Amino acid sequence: MILSRGRRYIFIHIPKTGGTALTLALESRAMRDDIILSDTPKGRKRRRRVQGINSAGRLWKHSRLSDLQGLATQEELESFFVVTMVRNPWDRLVSYYHWLRVQKFDHPAVHLARSLSFPAFLRAPAIAQSIANSPAASYVALPDGREHCDCFIRLEHFARDAAPFETHLGFPLSPLPVANRSERARDWRVHYTDADAEIVARICSADIARFGYRFDPE
Repeated sequence: MILSRGRRYIFIHIPKTGGTALTLALESRAMRDDIILSDTPKGRKRRRRVQGINSAGRLWKHSRLSDLQGLATQEELESFFVVTMVRNPWDRLVSYYHWLRVQKFDHPAVHLARSLSFPAFLRAPAIAQSIANSPAASYVALPDGREHCDCFIRLEHFARDAAPFETHLGFPLSPLPVANRSERARDWRVHYTDADAEIVARICSADIARFGYRFDPE
């Protein structure tokens, strides 16, 4: 998550969508008072800026827009340029699974990924429910539930979709640096049976319909 009062934007980092790469691109041009919550170099250095702030939700790299109330004013939440990234859900869930399998922290999703095959992981009720309950729109909702996002950037079409954000910033962001790439086959389709693919189609139906994703992209 990045809150830039100088450039009047808020970047919401949805997990496993390429957000760390965008954070690195943005922090390379960061203003002095930008708040950056991330595992990136400037994110780690600036973490103390949010200590002691009473916010509506958790302040961390994957904060939702509604979490930021208290860190940001209502006027800022409603008027700043809000941007986020999205990703093909079939690709994203393969990436999420492989990332979880190499983590060491104590979290139910980590334990499930480390103990289950990918098909079993998709069928775990806790995983399916968590994914289904967290479409992209849920990350960019204001505290009163209204969606507020000026720019959804599809990772696969970054140069095209990021144009409105680049216009707002006044400088280009492409090409993005490579960050957090997992060790796996680049073609996510090899990880799926037809039944597995249908599970993702069901639990991610909102994002698939909204952003035009397909299991076999053109």
